[in-house]
Amino acid sequence: MTRSNGAAHVYLVAGEESGDLLGAALIAALRRARGGLRFSAVGGSHMAAEGVPSLFPLGDLAIIGFAAIAMSLPKILRRIAEAADAVIAANPDVLVIIDSPEFTHRVARRVRARAPHIVIVDYVCPSVWAWRPGRARAMRSYVDRVLALLPFEPAAMQRLGGPPTDFVGHPLGERVGELRPDAGEARRRLSDPPLILVLPGSRGGEIRRMAPEFGATLGEVAKRFGAIEVVVPAVSRLAKAVREATAAWPVPVRIVTDPAEKHLAFRQARAALTKSGTSTLELALAGIPMVAAYKVSLLEELVARALITAPSAILANLVLGENAVPELLQRDCTVENLSAALLPLLSETPERRRQVESFKKLNQLMDIGGPAPSDRAAALVLQSSGGI
Repeated sequence: MTRSNGAAHVYLVAGEESGDLLGAALIAALRRARGGLRFSAVGGSHMAAEGVPSLFPLGDLAIIGFAAIAMSLPKILRRIAEAADAVIAANPDVLVIIDSPEFTHRVARRVRARAPHIVIVDYVCPSVWAWRPGRARAMRSYVDRVLALLPFEPAAMQRLGGPPTDFVGHPLGERVGELRPDAGEARRRLSDPPLILVLPGSRGGEIRRMAPEFGATLGEVAKRFGAIEVVVPAVSRLAKAVREATAAWPVPVRIVTDPAEKHLAFRQARAALTKSGTSTLELALAGIPMVAAYKVSLLEELVARALITAPSAILANLVLGENAVPELLQRDCTVENLSAALLPLLSETPERRRQVESFKKLNQLMDIGGPAPSDRAAALVLQSSGGI
C-alpha cells in the first residue's frame, strides 16, 4: 500500500514490559532494514526511547490476579477499544501485536473486523502448545503471520491448524555472551565455596510463595555440603520484597539489582534453584545446572491440571525435548526433595554432567550465532506487509 506522504506505517501494540522490550528492538531492526518508516505504538519506556511514545500508559494493563482483573475490567475493555480505534484511524500498513494475548488479540480481532485490509503479525506465539489449543485455529481469522520465539512452535501451530508461523529466535539468544563464562569465570564456577543462583520469581506473590522452601533448602544444603555463596538477582522494583522474603534465610544472601552484577553471577554460578519459567532457559543457555520448582494455590492447581497439556512446566525442557531439568511442582516442592536434587549439582556427578551435556544442544536448537531475532522478525514483518 502506498501512503500519500510516501512513508510506510507500522503500528505496534504490546501489553507489558517484555513486549515493550521486543517492540523497541523490532523498531530498531526495522529502521536498519528500511529507511523512512513511520511508527505508532501502545508500549512503554523502551519504545519511547526509540522515539515512539505510547497511546496510553502501559501500566494501565499491568494487572495480576483474578480479583484485580475483575475489578479493573472496565478500564481494560476501554483500553482495548481505544487501541483498536487508534489503529483503525491510523490505517497502518501493518499491525504488529506483541505477546499479552488477552489484550493484544482482542485489539487484533476488532481491527480485523472493521479494517480487514490491515496486515496483522503476531510477534510471540501464544502458548497454544501448553493450554487452550483451540486458540491456534481461531487465530487464522485475524492473524496473518506468527513470529515464534521458540523452535518447536511452528510445528505446533501447524499441527493445531494455526496461521503460518516462523521461528525467529528468542531474545535471550542475543545475550549468551553476557551469560557464559570466560576462562577465569569458568574456574570460579568450580572453586569453593560454590556460588548458587536463586531465582524465586519476578512477581511479589511468587517471591513470597517460593522463598520459605528455597531458604530452608539452602540451609539444608549448607548443612550437608558446607559453605555456599548465595546470590539472588532482582529487578529494582522488587528488591525490597526480595530482602524481606530472604531476611530469615539460614544462609547469607547477596541480592544484586545491577544487570552487570547479575550477568557476572550467571557466569560464575555452579548451580541454581529457580522457579519454573523463562529463567530456566536463561540458566540453560548459561550452562548452569538447576532445580526448578513452583507452587500455586489449590484452586490454581486444579485449573492448571484441567487446562495445561504441555509435557513439562520447564521451558528449558520443552526446548530441549527432554526432561533434563528436575521439576518439583506443588506437593513435590518440599525442602527434602529440593535439597536432594540440588546437592548433586554442586559436585562432578552424573546428574550434573547430564544437564551440562543437554544444554550444549541449545546452540543448534535455537540457532545461536545466526542473525539476531529482531532482525529476522523485521524481515518477516516487511515481507508480510508486501515489502513496504
